[in-house]
Amino acid sequence: MTTQQTIKIQLVRSPIGCKESHRATVRGLGLRKLQSVSELVDTPEVRGMINKISYLVKVL
Repeated sequence: MTTQQTIKIQLVRSPIGCKESHRATVRGLGLRKLQSVSELVDTPEVRGMINKISYLVKVL
C-alpha cells in the first residue's frame, strides 16, 4: 500500500468577474462557496490548476 500525498486548498476570493476558464478551474478543484476547503491528491495536474488560480485560493 502506498500512501498518496494530499493537499488542502481553500477558496478565499470570489471568482465573480474572473475569466470563465478560471471559474471552471475553481469548480474542477471541488470548490463552491467562499471559505470552502477541498482536499486533493498532490499531482502535477492539480498543482498546475492551483497555480492558474493562485490569486483566488490559499494552500493550507
